[in-house]
This record gives sequence, structure tokens and C-alpha cells, in this order.
Amino acid sequence: MTPLVRVARLGRPVSGRLALAVLAGAGAAAASVGLAAVSAWLISRAAEQPPVLALLTAVTAVRAFGIARGVLRYAERVAAHDAAFRVLGELRAAVYARLARLAPAGIADLRSGDLLTRLVDDVDALADLWLRVLLPYSSIGVVALGVVVLEGWLVPAAGVVLAVTLVVVAVGAPAAATAVSARSERRTAPARGALADAAHDLLAGAPELLAAGAAGWSVGRVVEVDGRLAAAERRSATGAGVGTLVSGLASGVAVWGCLVLAIAAFGEGSLAGVAIAVVAITPLAMHEIAAPLVPAARQVPALAVSARRTLDIVDRPDPVTEPAAPRSLPAGPIGLRAQALHLRYPGADRDALPALTFEVTAGERAVITGPSGSGKTTLALALLRFLDPAGGSLALVGSDGAVELADLAGDEVRRVVGLCEQDPHLFDASIADNIRLARPGAGPEAIADAVRAAQLADWVASLPDGPATVVGEGGGRLSGGQRQRIGLARALLADVRILVLDEPTEHLDEPTARAFVADLERATRGRTVLVLTHRPGLFDAADWRQVADLEGVATDSAEPPR
Repeated sequence: MTPLVRVARLGRPVSGRLALAVLAGAGAAAASVGLAAVSAWLISRAAEQPPVLALLTAVTAVRAFGIARGVLRYAERVAAHDAAFRVLGELRAAVYARLARLAPAGIADLRSGDLLTRLVDDVDALADLWLRVLLPYSSIGVVALGVVVLEGWLVPAAGVVLAVTLVVVAVGAPAAATAVSARSERRTAPARGALADAAHDLLAGAPELLAAGAAGWSVGRVVEVDGRLAAAERRSATGAGVGTLVSGLASGVAVWGCLVLAIAAFGEGSLAGVAIAVVAITPLAMHEIAAPLVPAARQVPALAVSARRTLDIVDRPDPVTEPAAPRSLPAGPIGLRAQALHLRYPGADRDALPALTFEVTAGERAVITGPSGSGKTTLALALLRFLDPAGGSLALVGSDGAVELADLAGDEVRRVVGLCEQDPHLFDASIADNIRLARPGAGPEAIADAVRAAQLADWVASLPDGPATVVGEGGGRLSGGQRQRIGLARALLADVRILVLDEPTEHLDEPTARAFVADLERATRGRTVLVLTHRPGLFDAADWRQVADLEGVATDSAEPPR
């Protein structure tokens, strides 16, 4: 089943609303054609100056068709948009729910700008599948069949001409346009994602790029990607022009062909004179209604790309398989144990971390060292059950024995295992709100305790707004050490039994890093702590024990994109 067909089948739950929209759209189109046809007859008949009563029915019909066209068009828009937005809401909810299951390990290969484009632009574009493709073709197809029959009843040859030209508009013109621009249509959505990604890199890294003198290169990259997108859109516009040209020619052929045939039929005596205008004007009205079919069909290649990019997220394999019957957490204080642990990202052809063995007893402070790219972040993801082992064992060890993480529900694991990342994400909100993420219901006292434990109390007290101080996007108003300590306060507020810290001193100079480690020792007393670092010299005190060195087991497989 193609991605576009799969997306179209999502409309089955609202098939009743879609059917109502098709009927209303067909009624509005029929009213438009009827208005033109009756008006043509009325003008021709009025030229013969008959009694007014002979025109009364036609006058009434003109008014009825005029009113019905507006009412039915409004009903069609309401029903169509209601159905499309219902389906779109379900699709968006499904994509976000799937994303929650996949993140972070399952989407490690997607860049943030491209992912955002998929979640917003591509999903939103799929509403046009119903609004601008399926519904117009369905409603106009119903009316076209009736109009061709009417035209053929008046002049059989004219009915054939109208049928052929409508097929050209519905099939030939879009095919001609697609032949010119199909490749560019397929490239447009990925190009938009690449442009969003390049622009995000430029804006997010502007200070570093300016300091390094590389801003010109980054701007050039944005310009180059924008040029590719503009070229694709120009090619697409050329295709649109070709489609419009073919459609216009078909409309002209229909009008002139039917007019010539109507005059010939009048000369033969098989058609009344007042009906000549009806036979000539009806194709014009029908082609005016059918004109949207060309841009509708031209959207299909782009919609197919959007559907594929959206369903690529939905169809990705789970990086974690939840157990059918989850086990309970081990009792008492909890430690960690890994035996011949292999970790691999979904879709990868080799391990990101092979054959790792270590044990951290309950209440112990442990360190795992390794250079950048050796798999430390991958291990952190596995410890929080964001990534299942590809082999070996990874277990929580309590007083009543060990339980494999794969046998526990992910949320249950994250209730006792917490992570302080090497670059904790801070939202453009207050210090208190950023810390409160770990426990949304935490009150001011709990926040103050976490701030004190992270050795931030004096600094926060010195701020004019205290804990209500807004940190800026990504914590841009703070230093690296302050961001790291806010991340630590967040992790401490969660009050987990095992705290994992991934490169907690990554962005700190030596004196600041040593002060952070000393504060960390005081703040985590009594907890099981595992630090993943490439700076083992900072953790050489007796309280810390190195339990593994990833340099000895690392491959050349890189950490996932951050």
C-alpha cells in the first residue's frame, strides 16, 4: 500500500462527513452549470419577446440556482474542512504519540530542522489530500457525468466533445504538468527541511560562527539550500503553467466545438434555435468548474512525498519493546549491573557499544570513562530504557535479586533512574520552572531545597527576580556552569534512587569542574551515582570508583546527533 493510499484510508472514520461534502460540492457545481445553462436559454428566449409568463419558470430557476450555489458551496466547505481537520488531528496525535515512543534513540538520525518540518509542514500539507484532491475529483466527476449526458441528449456529438475535453483537463493536463515538474515536486519537501535545518544551525550557532569567522560559510550554506528550493519551485511553477495552458486549450476546444456542432444541428432542424446558446455555454461553465482539477492533481506528487516523510516516523521500529507483563522493581536500595552488554541503534548495521561489563552496588559512587564517541550517551539512553540491549544483560540489582531492564516498564525504570545530561536543555522560562520539570507538582520549598543542594542558592538569591528569573532560550543568559547546576537541581528534585550524569563537567574549566564535583559529592550523598566522563582525573577521590573504561570496548560508531 502506497503512503498516499494509507493516508487516504485514514478518512474512513469520517466517511459520512466526507460523503456529505461530496454531495454538497456536487450540488454546488450542478447549480453553477444549471445557472449558466438556464441563463443562456433565458436570454435567447427573451430575445424572441414571448409573454412574460413563458419566462417565469426560467427566472425562478435562475434565482434558485444562484441561491443554491452559495448555500451548497458553504455547506461543502464546512463539511469538508470539518472532516479533514478531524482526520488531520488524529494523524497529528498519532505522529506525536509515535514520536514519544521513538525519542530519543529511534530518531537519532534526523536533524532537528528536518524533523520539525515533517511534524508541521508535511503533516499540515496532507489536509489537502481531502480538501483539494479527493473531494474535488469526486464531486466534479459526478456533475461532469450528468452534464455530458445532458449535452449528448441535445447534440450527441457535442456530448462526445465535452467528454473528451474534460478527460484532457482531469488527466491530460495534470499529466503534462507532472511530466515537467514531477522531480521538482518530489524535491520540494526535503529541500524545505534542509533549509529549515540550515537556518536553525545559522541562528543557533551565530555567536560561535561570528567568533570563528565562519559566518559567511554558514550564510552561504543557507543561500545554497535556498537556491535549490527556489529552483524546484520555479520548475514546479513551469509545470503549473503547462497544465493551465492545456486546460485552457481544452476549454476553448469544447466551447467552439460544441458551438459549431450546435449550429450544424440547428441547420439540420434537430435543435431549436434557443438551445444553441445552451449547448455552447454549458461546456464553458463545466470547464470553469473543472479547472481546479489541474492544480489538484499537480499536488499529488508533493503530497506523496509528505505522506512518505510522515509515515517514515510512524513506521520506524521501536527502540524499546515494552514487556507484555512487566515485572516489579527490585526491593531495597538499587544498584546496576551490565554483563557483555551490546547496544545498537535501530537500523544500524553495527554496535554503538559492544561487550561492556560493569557493576555499581547500591549507594556507590561510580565512574565510567571513555573518549568522545565511545558510547557514553548511548549507555545513558539504555540506562533510562530509551534503547533496548542488542545483546547481553543490563539489570537493576536489589536486595531480592536482579531484574532485567527489558522486563520493566519504561516509565517504571525512569521513576528510579534519572539523568543529568551533559548539555541539559533549558526552556525560555524561569529558573524555578526549569527545575520543576522533574516534578511538576513541586512547591517553592522543594525547589529551594534542590537549588541549595546544587549549590545555587547564593547566586539565585543575588538575582533581582530570584528563582523567577527567566534564563532565555536554551539558557542563553547563563554560563555553562550555571546551566549544568540547574540541570543537577532538576535531577535532584526528581529524587531518583540512581542518578546518571553524562559528562557533567563537559563545558567547565578545571577549577569550576572540581568545585562542581565537590558539590556533587555533597548533594548526592546516600544515592547510587554513575558518572560518564572523559575526564577521570576529576573523580580520583576515594569516594569514586572507576567501574569501566569504554576506550577498551569502543568502536568507531559515533554517538547519535544531539
